[in-house]
Amino acid sequence: MWLAWAILKWFGIVIGSLIALIAALAFWNGSFWSSYMAPTTLLAHRGMAQTYHREDLQNDTCTATRIYPPEHPYLENTIASMQAAFDAGADIVEFDIHPTTDGQFAVFHDWTIDCRTQGKGVTREQAMSYLKTLDIGYGYTADGGKTFPFRGKGFGLMPTLDEVLATFPERRFLINIKSNYSSEGELLADRLLKLPPKHLNRLMAYGGDAPIARLRARIPKFRAMSRKTLTSCAVNYIAYGWSGAMPEDCRNTLLLVPSNTTFLIWGWPNLFLERMANAGTLVFVRGPITQQMRRIDASGINDLAAARGFPQDFPGGIWTDRIDRIASHFRPKPNSHVPD
Repeated sequence: MWLAWAILKWFGIVIGSLIALIAALAFWNGSFWSSYMAPTTLLAHRGMAQTYHREDLQNDTCTATRIYPPEHPYLENTIASMQAAFDAGADIVEFDIHPTTDGQFAVFHDWTIDCRTQGKGVTREQAMSYLKTLDIGYGYTADGGKTFPFRGKGFGLMPTLDEVLATFPERRFLINIKSNYSSEGELLADRLLKLPPKHLNRLMAYGGDAPIARLRARIPKFRAMSRKTLTSCAVNYIAYGWSGAMPEDCRNTLLLVPSNTTFLIWGWPNLFLERMANAGTLVFVRGPITQQMRRIDASGINDLAAARGFPQDFPGGIWTDRIDRIASHFRPKPNSHVPD
Protein backbone atom coordinates (compact mmCIF):
# COMPACT_ATOMS: atom_id res chain seq x y z
CA MET A 1 0.00 0.00 0.00
CA TRP A 2 2.81 2.41 0.93
CA LEU A 3 4.67 1.63 -2.32
CA ALA A 4 1.55 2.19 -4.40
CA TRP A 5 0.96 5.53 -2.69
CA ALA A 6 4.58 6.59 -3.31
CA ILE A 7 4.32 5.69 -7.01
CA LEU A 8 1.05 7.64 -7.38
CA LYS A 9 2.59 10.62 -5.60
CA TRP A 10 5.66 10.52 -7.85
CA PHE A 11 3.45 10.17 -10.93
CA GLY A 12 1.37 13.16 -9.84
CA ILE A 13 4.47 15.28 -9.31
CA VAL A 14 5.75 14.41 -12.81
CA ILE A 15 2.41 15.15 -14.48
CA GLY A 16 1.99 18.35 -12.53
CA SER A 17 5.49 19.48 -13.46
CA LEU A 18 4.83 18.77 -17.15
CA ILE A 19 1.58 20.71 -17.05
CA ALA A 20 3.32 23.63 -15.33
CA LEU A 21 6.13 23.55 -17.91
CA ILE A 22 3.73 23.52 -20.85
CA ALA A 23 1.72 26.36 -19.30
CA ALA A 24 4.89 28.38 -18.79
CA LEU A 25 6.00 27.81 -22.39
CA ALA A 26 2.53 28.68 -23.68
CA PHE A 27 2.65 31.94 -21.71
CA TRP A 28 6.17 32.68 -22.95
CA ASN A 29 4.92 32.11 -26.53
CA GLY A 30 1.63 33.96 -26.11
CA SER A 31 0.47 35.81 -29.21
CA PHE A 32 -0.11 38.88 -27.00
CA TRP A 33 3.68 39.41 -26.87
CA SER A 34 3.60 40.38 -30.55
CA SER A 35 2.19 43.52 -32.12
CA TYR A 36 2.84 42.15 -35.60
CA MET A 37 0.49 43.53 -38.25
CA ALA A 38 0.32 42.80 -41.98
CA PRO A 39 -2.41 42.78 -44.62
CA THR A 40 -4.31 39.53 -45.00
CA THR A 41 -3.00 37.64 -48.06
CA LEU A 42 -5.69 35.81 -50.03
CA LEU A 43 -4.59 32.88 -52.21
CA ALA A 44 -7.03 31.61 -54.84
CA HIS A 45 -6.46 27.91 -55.50
CA ARG A 46 -6.54 27.34 -59.30
CA GLY A 47 -8.05 30.80 -59.79
CA MET A 48 -11.84 30.89 -60.00
CA ALA A 49 -12.67 27.20 -60.27
CA GLN A 50 -15.69 24.93 -60.25
CA THR A 51 -15.81 23.31 -56.81
CA TYR A 52 -16.91 19.74 -56.14
CA HIS A 53 -17.96 17.46 -53.31
CA ARG A 54 -15.04 15.76 -51.59
CA GLU A 55 -16.65 12.62 -50.14
CA ASP A 56 -14.51 9.52 -50.75
CA LEU A 57 -12.13 11.62 -52.82
CA GLN A 58 -9.03 9.75 -54.04
CA ASN A 59 -5.93 10.96 -55.88
CA ASP A 60 -7.25 9.66 -59.21
CA THR A 61 -10.88 10.79 -58.78
CA CYS A 62 -12.25 12.69 -61.78
CA THR A 63 -13.44 15.82 -60.01
CA ALA A 64 -15.03 17.28 -63.16
CA THR A 65 -17.81 14.70 -62.89
CA ARG A 66 -18.77 15.73 -59.33
CA ILE A 67 -18.96 19.53 -59.52
CA TYR A 68 -21.68 21.50 -57.79
CA PRO A 69 -24.16 23.35 -60.04
CA PRO A 70 -22.06 26.15 -61.59
CA GLU A 71 -22.33 29.62 -60.02
CA HIS A 72 -19.86 31.29 -62.40
CA PRO A 73 -18.56 30.64 -65.94
CA TYR A 74 -14.87 30.06 -65.17
CA LEU A 75 -12.75 26.93 -65.50
CA GLU A 76 -9.69 26.37 -63.31
CA ASN A 77 -6.16 27.08 -64.49
CA THR A 78 -7.18 29.41 -67.30
CA ILE A 79 -6.20 33.00 -68.00
CA ALA A 80 -9.82 34.12 -67.57
CA SER A 81 -10.17 32.34 -64.21
CA MET A 82 -6.95 33.93 -62.94
CA GLN A 83 -8.09 37.39 -63.98
CA ALA A 84 -11.46 36.81 -62.31
CA ALA A 85 -9.73 35.70 -59.09
CA PHE A 86 -7.55 38.81 -59.02
CA ASP A 87 -10.59 40.98 -59.74
CA ALA A 88 -12.43 39.31 -56.85
CA GLY A 89 -9.66 40.19 -54.40
CA ALA A 90 -6.96 37.52 -54.64
CA ASP A 91 -3.39 38.52 -53.93
CA ILE A 92 -1.92 35.24 -55.20
CA VAL A 93 -3.24 32.63 -57.62
CA GLU A 94 -2.15 29.00 -57.51
CA PHE A 95 -1.89 26.95 -60.70
CA ASP A 96 -0.55 23.56 -61.82
CA ILE A 97 2.04 22.73 -64.47
CA HIS A 98 3.21 19.74 -66.54
CA PRO A 99 6.10 19.69 -69.03
CA THR A 100 5.16 18.95 -72.63
CA THR A 101 7.02 17.10 -75.35
CA ASP A 102 7.70 20.35 -77.24
CA GLY A 103 9.58 22.02 -74.40
CA GLN A 104 6.85 24.04 -72.72
CA PHE A 105 4.86 23.85 -69.49
CA ALA A 106 1.12 23.25 -69.78
CA VAL A 107 -1.02 24.86 -67.07
CA PHE A 108 -3.39 22.02 -66.22
CA HIS A 109 -4.20 20.09 -63.06
CA ASP A 110 -4.69 16.44 -64.01
CA TRP A 111 -2.02 13.81 -64.63
CA THR A 112 -4.05 12.69 -67.66
CA ILE A 113 -6.29 14.59 -70.05
CA ASP A 114 -9.05 11.96 -69.90
CA CYS A 115 -11.18 13.55 -67.18
CA ARG A 116 -11.69 17.14 -68.32
CA THR A 117 -11.13 16.92 -72.07
CA GLN A 118 -12.16 14.76 -75.01
CA GLY A 119 -8.57 13.54 -75.32
CA LYS A 120 -6.84 10.47 -73.93
CA GLY A 121 -3.40 9.97 -72.42
CA VAL A 122 -0.88 11.32 -69.94
CA THR A 123 -0.64 15.11 -69.97
CA ARG A 124 3.16 15.26 -70.01
CA GLU A 125 3.31 12.90 -73.01
CA GLN A 126 1.54 15.43 -75.27
CA ALA A 127 2.76 18.37 -77.30
CA MET A 128 1.44 21.78 -76.31
CA SER A 129 0.28 22.26 -79.89
CA TYR A 130 -2.05 19.28 -79.40
CA LEU A 131 -3.19 20.30 -75.91
CA LYS A 132 -4.29 23.64 -77.36
CA THR A 133 -6.80 21.83 -79.58
CA LEU A 134 -8.62 20.21 -76.64
CA ASP A 135 -11.87 21.31 -75.03
CA ILE A 136 -10.94 21.57 -71.36
CA GLY A 137 -14.61 21.99 -70.40
CA TYR A 138 -15.67 18.77 -72.09
CA GLY A 139 -16.00 16.52 -69.01
CA TYR A 140 -17.68 18.79 -66.47
CA THR A 141 -21.10 17.67 -65.23
CA ALA A 142 -23.12 18.47 -62.13
CA ASP A 143 -25.89 15.94 -62.66
CA GLY A 144 -24.18 12.64 -63.30
CA GLY A 145 -23.72 13.12 -67.05
CA LYS A 146 -27.20 14.34 -68.01
CA THR A 147 -25.83 17.73 -69.02
CA PHE A 148 -22.36 19.15 -69.65
CA PRO A 149 -22.57 22.92 -69.08
CA PHE A 150 -19.04 23.73 -70.26
CA ARG A 151 -18.74 21.33 -73.18
CA GLY A 152 -17.68 23.16 -76.32
CA LYS A 153 -16.64 26.27 -74.39
CA GLY A 154 -13.09 25.31 -73.47
CA PHE A 155 -11.28 24.94 -76.80
CA GLY A 156 -7.83 26.53 -76.73
CA LEU A 157 -8.13 27.67 -73.12
CA MET A 158 -5.27 25.59 -71.68
CA PRO A 159 -2.47 28.16 -71.29
CA THR A 160 1.26 27.71 -71.11
CA LEU A 161 3.37 28.89 -68.20
CA ASP A 162 4.92 31.49 -70.50
CA GLU A 163 1.48 32.84 -71.42
CA VAL A 164 0.49 33.20 -67.77
CA LEU A 165 3.69 35.01 -66.84
CA ALA A 166 3.46 37.28 -69.89
CA THR A 167 -0.20 38.12 -69.22
CA PHE A 168 0.34 38.91 -65.52
CA PRO A 169 3.94 40.13 -65.16
CA GLU A 170 3.18 42.11 -61.99
CA ARG A 171 1.07 39.49 -60.22
CA ARG A 172 2.01 36.90 -57.60
CA PHE A 173 1.65 33.17 -58.27
CA LEU A 174 2.14 29.83 -56.55
CA ILE A 175 3.23 27.17 -59.05
CA ASN A 176 2.43 23.53 -58.34
CA ILE A 177 4.82 21.00 -59.91
CA LYS A 178 2.59 17.97 -60.44
CA SER A 179 5.26 15.27 -60.16
CA ASN A 180 8.21 14.01 -58.15
CA TYR A 181 10.76 14.14 -60.96
CA SER A 182 13.85 16.20 -60.13
CA SER A 183 14.19 17.04 -63.83
CA GLU A 184 11.08 19.20 -63.59
CA GLY A 185 12.65 21.29 -60.87
CA GLU A 186 15.61 21.76 -63.21
CA LEU A 187 13.38 22.74 -66.13
CA LEU A 188 11.37 25.17 -64.04
CA ALA A 189 14.53 26.74 -62.63
CA ASP A 190 15.83 27.24 -66.19
CA ARG A 191 12.64 29.10 -67.07
CA LEU A 192 12.37 31.17 -63.90
CA LEU A 193 15.99 32.31 -63.98
CA LYS A 194 15.24 34.11 -67.24
CA LEU A 195 12.87 36.45 -65.39
CA PRO A 196 13.90 39.84 -64.01
CA PRO A 197 14.58 39.54 -60.24
CA LYS A 198 11.56 41.68 -59.32
CA HIS A 199 9.28 39.27 -61.23
CA LEU A 200 10.97 36.17 -59.85
CA ASN A 201 10.43 37.44 -56.32
CA ARG A 202 6.67 37.42 -56.89
CA LEU A 203 6.62 33.68 -57.56
CA MET A 204 6.62 30.59 -55.32
CA ALA A 205 6.40 26.85 -55.95
CA TYR A 206 5.48 23.60 -54.27
CA GLY A 207 5.41 19.97 -55.33
CA GLY A 208 7.24 16.67 -54.94
CA ASP A 209 10.33 16.41 -52.76
CA ALA A 210 12.72 15.76 -55.66
CA PRO A 211 11.82 18.67 -57.98
CA ILE A 212 11.53 21.13 -55.09
CA ALA A 213 14.95 20.11 -53.74
CA ARG A 214 16.43 20.71 -57.19
CA LEU A 215 14.63 24.03 -57.58
CA ARG A 216 15.85 25.25 -54.18
CA ALA A 217 19.40 24.17 -55.06
CA ARG A 218 19.30 26.19 -58.27
CA ILE A 219 17.56 29.23 -56.73
CA PRO A 220 18.44 29.17 -53.01
CA LYS A 221 16.30 32.14 -51.90
CA PHE A 222 13.25 31.09 -53.92
CA ARG A 223 10.22 30.25 -51.78
CA ALA A 224 9.47 26.58 -52.42
CA MET A 225 7.81 23.87 -50.35
CA SER A 226 7.48 20.08 -50.49
CA ARG A 227 6.01 17.52 -48.12
CA LYS A 228 9.53 16.94 -46.76
CA THR A 229 10.27 20.60 -46.04
CA LEU A 230 6.79 21.18 -44.57
CA THR A 231 7.03 18.14 -42.28
CA SER A 232 10.55 19.00 -41.15
CA CYS A 233 9.58 22.59 -40.41
CA ALA A 234 6.45 21.58 -38.47
CA VAL A 235 8.12 18.88 -36.37
CA ASN A 236 11.15 20.97 -35.49
CA TYR A 237 9.14 24.11 -34.76
CA ILE A 238 6.86 22.20 -32.38
CA ALA A 239 9.94 20.62 -30.76
CA TYR A 240 11.95 23.77 -30.11
CA GLY A 241 10.23 26.73 -31.77
CA TRP A 242 9.07 27.84 -28.30
CA SER A 243 12.64 29.04 -27.74
CA GLY A 244 12.48 31.44 -30.68
CA ALA A 245 15.03 29.39 -32.65
CA MET A 246 14.00 28.97 -36.27
CA PRO A 247 14.39 25.56 -37.96
CA GLU A 248 16.28 25.83 -41.25
CA ASP A 249 13.43 24.25 -43.24
CA CYS A 250 11.15 27.04 -42.00
CA ARG A 251 13.22 29.70 -43.78
CA ASN A 252 12.39 31.19 -47.20
CA THR A 253 9.49 28.87 -47.85
CA LEU A 254 5.73 28.70 -47.47
CA LEU A 255 3.65 26.79 -44.97
CA LEU A 256 0.14 25.40 -45.29
CA VAL A 257 -1.60 25.12 -41.91
CA PRO A 258 -4.92 23.25 -41.54
CA SER A 259 -7.28 25.38 -39.45
CA ASN A 260 -7.87 22.61 -36.89
CA THR A 261 -4.15 22.24 -36.06
CA THR A 262 -3.29 25.80 -35.05
CA PHE A 263 -3.52 24.94 -31.34
CA LEU A 264 -0.25 22.98 -31.75
CA ILE A 265 1.71 26.03 -32.92
CA TRP A 266 3.78 28.06 -30.48
CA GLY A 267 2.78 31.73 -30.64
CA TRP A 268 -0.24 31.33 -32.87
CA PRO A 269 -1.24 33.54 -34.52
CA ASN A 270 0.64 36.85 -34.34
CA LEU A 271 3.90 35.81 -32.71
CA PHE A 272 4.22 32.78 -34.98
CA LEU A 273 3.42 34.81 -38.09
CA GLU A 274 5.94 37.45 -37.06
CA ARG A 275 8.65 34.82 -36.59
CA MET A 276 7.90 33.32 -40.01
CA ALA A 277 7.80 36.70 -41.72
CA ASN A 278 11.23 37.49 -40.26
CA ALA A 279 12.44 34.17 -41.71
CA GLY A 280 11.12 35.08 -45.18
CA THR A 281 8.26 32.57 -45.02
CA LEU A 282 4.59 32.97 -45.96
CA VAL A 283 1.92 31.10 -43.99
CA PHE A 284 -1.48 30.12 -45.41
CA VAL A 285 -4.34 28.66 -43.40
CA ARG A 286 -6.40 25.97 -45.13
CA GLY A 287 -9.62 24.29 -44.10
CA PRO A 288 -9.60 21.59 -41.41
CA ILE A 289 -7.69 18.41 -42.15
CA THR A 290 -9.92 15.33 -42.32
CA GLN A 291 -9.52 11.62 -42.92
CA GLN A 292 -11.10 10.58 -46.22
CA MET A 293 -10.93 6.80 -46.50
CA ARG A 294 -7.15 6.15 -46.80
CA ARG A 295 -6.39 9.74 -47.78
CA ILE A 296 -5.72 12.83 -45.70
CA ASP A 297 -7.65 15.74 -47.16
CA ALA A 298 -7.93 19.47 -46.57
CA SER A 299 -9.84 21.98 -48.68
CA GLY A 300 -9.79 25.74 -48.36
CA ILE A 301 -11.53 28.43 -46.35
CA ASN A 302 -14.46 28.46 -48.73
CA ASP A 303 -17.45 30.24 -47.19
CA LEU A 304 -18.24 33.26 -45.06
CA ALA A 305 -18.91 31.13 -41.98
CA ALA A 306 -15.36 29.77 -42.12
CA ALA A 307 -13.91 33.18 -43.01
CA ARG A 308 -15.55 34.76 -39.97
CA GLY A 309 -13.41 32.50 -37.82
CA PHE A 310 -10.59 34.94 -38.62
CA PRO A 311 -10.42 38.63 -37.75
CA GLN A 312 -10.70 40.98 -40.70
CA ASP A 313 -7.14 42.13 -39.99
CA PHE A 314 -5.68 38.60 -39.78
CA PRO A 315 -1.97 39.13 -40.57
CA GLY A 316 -1.41 35.83 -42.37
CA GLY A 317 -2.52 34.08 -45.54
CA ILE A 318 -5.83 32.40 -46.37
CA TRP A 319 -6.05 29.55 -48.91
CA THR A 320 -9.42 29.39 -50.63
CA ASP A 321 -11.20 27.59 -53.47
CA ARG A 322 -13.90 30.30 -53.47
CA ILE A 323 -12.29 33.71 -53.52
CA ASP A 324 -15.63 35.10 -54.74
CA ARG A 325 -17.32 34.03 -51.48
CA ILE A 326 -14.79 35.02 -48.82
CA ALA A 327 -12.98 38.13 -50.07
CA SER A 328 -15.72 40.43 -48.80
CA HIS A 329 -14.98 39.44 -45.19
CA PHE A 330 -11.34 40.51 -45.42
CA ARG A 331 -11.84 43.34 -47.94
CA PRO A 332 -15.17 44.97 -47.06
CA LYS A 333 -16.01 47.97 -49.19
CA PRO A 334 -16.16 51.37 -47.44
CA ASN A 335 -19.52 52.03 -45.77
CA SER A 336 -20.66 48.47 -46.36
CA HIS A 337 -21.02 45.33 -44.28
CA VAL A 338 -20.30 41.68 -44.88
CA PRO A 339 -23.63 40.01 -45.75
CA ASP A 340 -25.03 37.41 -43.39
